[in-house]
This record gives sequence, structure tokens and C-alpha cells, in this order.
Amino acid sequence: MKIYTKTGDEGFTSLYTGKRVPKFHDRVECYGTTDELNSFIGLLRDQDISIPHKNFLTQVQHQLFEIGSYLATDDPKKANNLLHIDSNTLLLVEKEIDALNDTLPPMTHFVLPGGHTTVSYCHVCRTICRRAERLLVGFNHNTPINKEILQYLNRLSDYFFVLARFLSFELQIEEIKWIPKK
Repeated sequence: MKIYTKTGDEGFTSLYTGKRVPKFHDRVECYGTTDELNSFIGLLRDQDISIPHKNFLTQVQHQLFEIGSYLATDDPKKANNLLHIDSNTLLLVEKEIDALNDTLPPMTHFVLPGGHTTVSYCHVCRTICRRAERLLVGFNHNTPINKEILQYLNRLSDYFFVLARFLSFELQIEEIKWIPKK
């Protein structure tokens, strides 16, 4: 398979169905941001974290590829055949969040992102996930999509926040509280 096709040189790309759309199309922006998130998750997964975290992140990457394929398909019937995100997927993310959160001290303030490179990567993933969610909410306004994708991205951003807190705790990194000036 040749990597370059030259078919995008004029600013258009093909959807999964073969339909050509401009590269700035909302659908392309949505799956492009999901792909960006997936790449940063790979960077997070490459850090010195436990195997269970790496395994969960790999599972998330596979799910994001499904979401990207779904979004790259403008035929709803074909798109739904590509997607396996459902209520059980959401429950798995929620269980992972709860398991991590149950080991942490209660949160009393917002915390500033940072403290350790791995923790910072979690926050980068969280913010890209939030951006992907915002884009998909906007896209959904005009082109209805599977609601579980929106729920999944919402849970996933929470997961990255809790993972950041968990890794800070595990690495004994002090969380810097954000305290508003009076």
C-alpha cells in the first residue's frame, strides 16, 4: 500500500464511503481530534506506568479507532456496524474511575495540571478529550450521532483527570491547589 496518494493535495479527503469532503469539514475535524487524542494516549502509555494502566489505555485506543471509523462514515447504517461502544463500555470506564478514585484523598480544591511529566500527559489527554467532546456535541447538533460516543468521551475525560490524581498520589507528587485570589 502506498502511503501518499496525492488525492488530498487540493484540500479534500475521502470518507469511509468514498464521498469527498473538504479537510476542514466538521466530520473530519471530529475524527481528526479523536485521532490526536489517540496519539497522546500512546505517549501516555509509553510512560513508566503499571501494566494494568497500559492495558486499559490500549483498550481505550482501540475504542477511539472505532469512534474515528464511525465518524469517518457518512452512512448511518454502515457507521453503526463499525461501532461497539455501548453501555457496557461506559460501565468499564466508570469502574476504572471508581477504582482509582477510591484510593485517593478527597478533593477539596481544583488542582493545577503538572508536577510530573506523566501526570501532565494525563492532563493533555483530558483536555484533548474535552475538545473532541465539544466538537462532537456541535457536530451532533446538525448530524445526530450515537449518544454513547458523547457519554464515552465525557467519562474518558474524567478518567484522565482521576488517573492524573492517582499517578500524582502514587508518585508522591504534591498537587498544587488552585485557590482563587480574593
